Parts: sequence; structure tokens; C-alpha cells
Amino acid sequence: MNLSTLNSSLFAQLDRLGSESLKGDALREEIERSKSIVSVSGQIIDNAKIAIQAHELQLEYGIKSPLPKMLDQI
Repeated sequence: MNLSTLNSSLFAQLDRLGSESLKGDALREEIERSKSIVSVSGQIIDNAKIAIQAHELQLEYGIKSPLPKMLDQI
């Protein structure tokens, strides 16, 4: 999964939460699923931030390296 896919997944989850047909237990389950998705997504985003910082430091010190694979398809 790359960050573009993550973004699409987050918006798809938002659409599911906005469904007016969700009620009761189904809505509660979807809310719990959303909480899990947000938690994991936050970790992925934090990891991407660290990868960007590392790449910026490499560039600052003249080290030529490709972008990490997780960032090359943003």
C-alpha cells in the first residue's frame, strides 16, 4: 500500500460512515472499524514522515538516493 492508496481507503471509510442506511449495531461496528483504521493510518503516516526526514537529510549532506518505495507513488 502506498500513501495514495491509504488516502483512497480513508475516504472510502468516510463514505461508509456517512451512509444513512447504517444504524444500530452496524453503525457501531463501522465506527469501531474506523477507529482501527485511523490508528493504523496514523502509524503509516508517521513512518512516512520519518522516511521524508531521512531523505531530506541525505540530500542535505549530498547523499544521492532514490525516494523510499513507500513515497515514490504519492
